[in-house]
Amino acid sequence: MRALANLDGQMMPLEQVKVSALDRGFLFGDSVYEVLRIYQGKSWLEEEHFQRLGRSLESIRIHGVDLVRMRRRGHETIAAGQYREAMLYIQIMRGTSMPRRHASLKQATPLEPLWVEDYDDAGYAAGRRTGVGVITHPDLRWHRCGIKSTNLLANVLANQAAHEANCDEALLYLPDGTLTEASHSSFFWIQGGAVHTTPGRDNILPGITRALILRLADRAAITMRESHLRRDDLSKIEELFLTGTTSEVMPVIQIDGKPVGSGSPGPVTRKLQEVYTQAVKEFLE
Repeated sequence: MRALANLDGQMMPLEQVKVSALDRGFLFGDSVYEVLRIYQGKSWLEEEHFQRLGRSLESIRIHGVDLVRMRRRGHETIAAGQYREAMLYIQIMRGTSMPRRHASLKQATPLEPLWVEDYDDAGYAAGRRTGVGVITHPDLRWHRCGIKSTNLLANVLANQAAHEANCDEALLYLPDGTLTEASHSSFFWIQGGAVHTTPGRDNILPGITRALILRLADRAAITMRESHLRRDDLSKIEELFLTGTTSEVMPVIQIDGKPVGSGSPGPVTRKLQEVYTQAVKEFLE
């Protein structure tokens, strides 16, 4: 099944979607986005994704977007393509304004493309079974990481460096060595029997799956703490895992070529994988 797009209510193959060269999303990255996982035709964590999309729009002052209509268009596109296991991508661009200027002097009409495409989870599923390797990489992103914008060049370069090192992800660190998050994931680590994650207010995107793991840990009676991890302390941690819309709960067994803990997915990570899978099952019932 080819990717099916929906542009202002009109459905078409994704390759037929056209964006003006003067659209501010194209020119300046003046846009925000969300990616949702579709399980058995149903949008997972949809409410949370749309709440974050609303916050992103408010933060960069794009007005006049009907998110109720966007949700309906997403549902209609999933149904039209009869998608079962898929991804829903939504992007809202500020729109076209002339002449080209950095400041948006008047409110343009936002462009609201979305599309759905089949998703093959085989690669991530293999990683969840065996664990993956990551590298550390300088965090070169802008300071408004809480906005899910399309300004992703620093993330792209970090992830490219990871793949060139035959790894799956890059953990980003500040000049003082403090780790923030990964290039397109959140991360958690286990130390002293407790699960830790970077504080939500500090240079990270408030991950939707990250927030779910915080809730699931409480259900599983797993102690959860927000704290900081430095590169110099990576050798002291017992386990580490990534979370994300597609990665779900992904064990990390190697960082910069050195093993994490025993070098195999650990028991706390495995427990959280179990409760995540159970949460999805309950959602689909």
